Amino acid sequence: MSSPKVIIVMGSLSDKDVMVEAATVLSEFDIPYEMGIYSAHRTPARSAKLASEAAGRGVKVLIAGAGAAAHLAGAFAAHSTLPVIGVPLAATSLGGMDALLATVQMPAGFPVATVAIGKAGARNAAHLAAQILATSDEAVAERIRAFRARKAKEVEEASESLQNL
Repeated sequence: MSSPKVIIVMGSLSDKDVMVEAATVLSEFDIPYEMGIYSAHRTPARSAKLASEAAGRGVKVLIAGAGAAAHLAGAFAAHSTLPVIGVPLAATSLGGMDALLATVQMPAGFPVATVAIGKAGARNAAHLAAQILATSDEAVAERIRAFRARKAKEVEEASESLQNL
């Protein structure tokens, strides 16, 4: 596999079932990625090292999924100039709203693009990463156009099926 263009991180192994959705989308677009567990609180130096070295490795986008206080995406944004996409996860009794608010409220100058809570958010994080890559990679742009054409066709076919009731 070629060197990753996207790195997907999550705060703990319990986040894997959600964050694998991002990996699935990247695989569908044939975008190389790597995935790992990093914690803004339990492994701060390890997290900072990955974030600060990612650009030098040819990585173009970072995706970080975390619940509760959800500091992981912000920690990555603090240590990298790469685009960071935060995926809030439902890890507490607040259903992910705490993570959503923590992820979206970054200080000016250290943005984190924030998507929806959970699996749909993880998928959209990967779609957004693909769109970022497509700004300089025509092959990725073409795969996005093909994906969207397939989705449009599915909607049209579903609509036509209603006419046969």
